[in-house]
Amino acid sequence: MKYILKIVLLSILPFTAAAQDTLVNITPENFKKFDSYALETANGWIFHIGNDSTWAKNDIDTKNWKELKPTDLSVKYADKNGRVEGWFRIKVKLDSTLGNKLFGIKLASWAASDLYINGKLVTSIGNTGRDGKPYKAANPNGLLSFPANLKTNELYTFAIHVVDHTSFISPFLLKSEIQGSNTYLLKITDPNYDIAYLDYLKGATIYDTLISSVCAILSLFFWVLFIQNSSEKNLKLIAFGTIFFTLTLISSFIQLNSKTISYATLEALAVLNPFSFALLLVFIILILVNIFKRKITKTLTFFIIIISFINAIVFILPTKAAIPINIISNVFILIICIYYIISSWKTLKGAQWAVVIGLGFLLLLYFVYSVITIILSISLDPLIFYILMGCTSLSFPLSLLVYVSMRFKEIITEVEQNAKRVVQLSDEKKEHALQQQKVLQEEVNKQTLEIRTTLTNLKSTQSQLIQSEKMASLGELTAGIAHEIQNPLNFVNNFSEVNKELLIELKDEIKKGNYEDVSSIADDVINNEEKINHHGKRADAIVKGMLQHSSSSSGQKEPTDINKLADEYLRLAYHGLRAKDKSFNATMITDYDDSVGMINVIPQDIGRVMLNLITNAFYASSAKASASADKFDPTIWVSTKKGGSKIFINVKDNGTGIPQKNLDKIFQPFFTTKPTGQGTGLGLSLSYDIVKAHGGELKVETRETEGTKFSIILPS
Repeated sequence: MKYILKIVLLSILPFTAAAQDTLVNITPENFKKFDSYALETANGWIFHIGNDSTWAKNDIDTKNWKELKPTDLSVKYADKNGRVEGWFRIKVKLDSTLGNKLFGIKLASWAASDLYINGKLVTSIGNTGRDGKPYKAANPNGLLSFPANLKTNELYTFAIHVVDHTSFISPFLLKSEIQGSNTYLLKITDPNYDIAYLDYLKGATIYDTLISSVCAILSLFFWVLFIQNSSEKNLKLIAFGTIFFTLTLISSFIQLNSKTISYATLEALAVLNPFSFALLLVFIILILVNIFKRKITKTLTFFIIIISFINAIVFILPTKAAIPINIISNVFILIICIYYIISSWKTLKGAQWAVVIGLGFLLLLYFVYSVITIILSISLDPLIFYILMGCTSLSFPLSLLVYVSMRFKEIITEVEQNAKRVVQLSDEKKEHALQQQKVLQEEVNKQTLEIRTTLTNLKSTQSQLIQSEKMASLGELTAGIAHEIQNPLNFVNNFSEVNKELLIELKDEIKKGNYEDVSSIADDVINNEEKINHHGKRADAIVKGMLQHSSSSSGQKEPTDINKLADEYLRLAYHGLRAKDKSFNATMITDYDDSVGMINVIPQDIGRVMLNLITNAFYASSAKASASADKFDPTIWVSTKKGGSKIFINVKDNGTGIPQKNLDKIFQPFFTTKPTGQGTGLGLSLSYDIVKAHGGELKVETRETEGTKFSIILPS
């Protein structure tokens, strides 16, 4: 877009020149464009560096002067301080074919200038330091022509005293060399110039304001959409792309047509414009890649870096040197865009075509404009020019708007289709769930009947088992009970059968008189009877544990000293284990919070929970000590703490810990990690139900091989 606008500028700059003489004859041909003639482009100018007030006179010795157009004045003539001061002179004659018009002049340059005609000062812009006043740069924007009343068939000597300074931003050119603004050192204007110029500024202002406003509104619209839909990556790229497009347009328009812009602002815009344009080019490529659902490859990343590097070089180069590099960069980007369009052609659909059409329309309009204004050198009517440039400028951002609109429509359609599919699946799952519910209900009824007929001795446990959140169904309970009781019963039955066979064999041996074999068989019978007794006791323990699990406590809640209760059951558990195993030993560490005080609990039930947790902790620490080759000190920590409206009773050990895969099962009835015969799997399940019945929670924290911490949380 920067270069489109530069072409607009170039298209309104006439390039006609007078013959290679010291006298320039101005004819009607010189006024064909815009009712003015840029005299600074004519041949016949001479220049002398320095300052001498006599150089303003008509007849002076010019043998030491050199031929130089004002357009060729450059930074190479500046001194070490970046200052250029000199005089330009030219002789001009207005041809009689121009008629009896009174012509004016216009100075419009950032350099401070004094214009003398036939040795007389007629006008100044800025201050060259004349009359001892300090130098002041000019501000040429919006200046109208000066009525010098130049007549035809008369000879005029124009002498211009020029003082200029280099700019303070790269590429450090003279201020009069600045590009992108309507600045001229000297114009000769006919009486219609000011009217035409004001009409041009009016049209340009309306056009600039309209196009800039539309782009700014589009940019704001895309940003609002992106904020509302931040997960849409395309919207993010489009929002950034349109804001850089808007900045590029606004900075170009202000440089070209603003009547009040200062030089400092112009320099700032000269930095902003290429920077925003470079980012715009990068985002156009990224927008295409993402809209076409292509990957950002290493090759594309390399090209983007090259493009950014080229634009950085352009920024620091003089304008004349930067133009061909800019053209190369633009062609390079165009090739990349065309490549992605062609390579994605077969897969394009729906909203993606809006972007392709927008880009194609932009290139077509730009090509048409270039052919008309540059190749054919046709001056367009201002209205046609503004319509053409407006369509060119807005074609791509409007295509993005169309893309977003179509894309949202596609998304809504997809959502509607997905919603219908979800409703359909939901109905199917609902119907399936009803069927499953019927099957499950029948199975529950069947299992309930079996439990009532075969396990009447466990009837008292049913209400508690139904309340337990760990029991998925009554069928699971039946399976667990049958499995746990069947194991010891199988042992009893098997060993009974073996004893029967041994006793028959014993009789035979007695008859034979083999008393040694009789003794051996008798020993086997005794051993089998011991095993029968062991497994019978195990079955008895399972039944008793289940009865404990299912029984509703008949105790009453009463104010209880939790610290005292915890310490009592800690000692009870320790001495109980010592009574079974004299070699057992462990370190006990307590930390009781005195602020806990008395709380309402059933002490026997809470004591049972503490006893179970502490016994398990002793068991885990002892098991780790037995398995450890190094010296290991089994340690148990019991602590209480009050936190807000809750009481925390913590039991911690440094034992083997609980494997992660077992954490979800430890509160289920019959689940145990202890070896066969050493645990029924009902202790933690019973503890969980007791704590829950008190309105509390039982939580566990564990690290395998490092230890476990159980926390009883009760309301205070």
